Amino acid sequence: MSVERIQQHFRESAALKLEALDALSMPIAAAIDTMFGALANGNRIFTCGNGAGAADAQRLASHLTAGFERERPSLPAIALTADSTVLTALSAGGGFDAVYAKQLRALGHAGDVLIVVASMGDEATLLEVIGEAHEREMFVIALTGSGGGKVGEALVDTDIQICVPSQRAARVHEVHLLAIHCLCDGIDAMLLGED
Repeated sequence: MSVERIQQHFRESAALKLEALDALSMPIAAAIDTMFGALANGNRIFTCGNGAGAADAQRLASHLTAGFERERPSLPAIALTADSTVLTALSAGGGFDAVYAKQLRALGHAGDVLIVVASMGDEATLLEVIGEAHEREMFVIALTGSGGGKVGEALVDTDIQICVPSQRAARVHEVHLLAIHCLCDGIDAMLLGED
């Protein structure tokens, strides 16, 4: 492996993060306000994604529930991707596309927040759960890339899209992770004050 190839990854990642700085700051701030408002009203946050997006969704839920960088009370966040028994039971009838939507139908309420992590944005599971969230009058925040894809098209005016300006999945995931850290830090700052 050449050192130059490794350094190129760092350069590309840093360049995309700087490019995304202006484009994503406002939607991330709006997402923090939406999440904080829901939590302050006693609502919950649900997260989901597929593949690496599922890992990011679980990371976000764990940071909200277990804490991020500062000590604070646990927040009600549920990763719809985390329970393999529920996922396989719900998909046993041949309908994997609805595994997140079915969970949201059982657990979600008006005023809750659904956060979808979709690097390419065309997954049927995510489109189904967004539709379910809209039916339940929930807020939807979508972390996307590659222009947002079908997930971006499924969003309504009250939803928030944090769309990374890149077609490359690895770079999109890197910026999604930074956005997740910003969301968690923003919630902590609103709860605990700036440090």
